[in-house]
Amino acid sequence: MAVDAGAFLERWHEIVAKRDLEGLRGMLAERVTLGAPPYWNKFDDRELVLHLLGLIVHTIEDFSYHREWVRGHELALEFRGSVDGMELQGIDLITLDEDGRVRDLEVPMRPLNAVTALRDRIAPQMLAYLRGRAGS
Repeated sequence: MAVDAGAFLERWHEIVAKRDLEGLRGMLAERVTLGAPPYWNKFDDRELVLHLLGLIVHTIEDFSYHREWVRGHELALEFRGSVDGMELQGIDLITLDEDGRVRDLEVPMRPLNAVTALRDRIAPQMLAYLRGRAGS
């Protein structure tokens, strides 16, 4: 099946703008992977990826996309925002599966001080989430 990148992008932008995590869940493949700074290892659990993305979209202020590149199932979306008053720039590198859902997402970001601030804001919440999952 041919993937309609235009339809995917329209829905993706709508979901991110609304911070719609249930909508986002439907856009993630069952076996999605996420590579996010400052972690070297990828996350490969759909609920974990969804939780982390939710924390990110609720933490980065003034989030907006600026440019897009599409090549078949591969997309690159440049974004900007801020964390604790520090400007942040990154790229969502998305690979879609045959059903048009996110199979792989890599998110390189800069500068280091903003990435560190993002990590420091999110890490305690992720730790609490992981502890809750381990206890259930």
